[in-house]
Amino acid sequence: MNAGEPEIRVAPEVKGRLAAGVLQFASVLVSRRSEEVWQELHGLEHELRTRFGNHEHTLSALRPARTLYRQLGLDPTKNRPSSEALLRRVLKGEELYQINSVVDTCNLCSLRFLLPIGLYDIAKIAGQHVVARLGQAGEGYEGIGKGWINAEGKLVLVDAQGPFGNPSADSARTMITEATHEVMMVIFAPAEYPSAHLQEHMSYAMARMERYCQARLRTSSIVC
Repeated sequence: MNAGEPEIRVAPEVKGRLAAGVLQFASVLVSRRSEEVWQELHGLEHELRTRFGNHEHTLSALRPARTLYRQLGLDPTKNRPSSEALLRRVLKGEELYQINSVVDTCNLCSLRFLLPIGLYDIAKIAGQHVVARLGQAGEGYEGIGKGWINAEGKLVLVDAQGPFGNPSADSARTMITEATHEVMMVIFAPAEYPSAHLQEHMSYAMARMERYCQARLRTSSIVC
């Protein structure tokens, strides 16, 4: 169990490749569904389907997330960023999964930014230190509805118990439930992503978490 605010640092092998917008929230109210979130999500879905009628335009918008993966030696067409998986679902006309107000708000943000976002229950993070690094041989974790996730060679967040998330899939161990009260949100971007844009994304995410989840921002920072 965590007794405070985890501190995130970037390991040397990831330096110069990653910029992460980190927000930590307290007093979070997780409800089964927020109608306001879904009203905004449905509006964004319509906007995205209108915007991305051209496939080449879609690829251009996905470039930052794919760049992050390629700079880390990963093929984004085989191990897709979570934001791309969400966009592909929307463009196919498929319904997004309804999880809870916090996860749904995160999906709204990820679709708005077209960047992958990790979402974690702070109380379930082991220890005070989290490292963003590449997974080592034999490392992995139980994904949310995905079985075992092999972390070797992938960008992962690691606490005292081991890896618990990456830009493609979060872990069951630190997942958000209706019992969650403290949340850490990590927006993953390549190092060259404009810091002003990342700050704008963080402000948007903070406002939506406050509006839809009654969350109170504790800390925000860009880690790179």
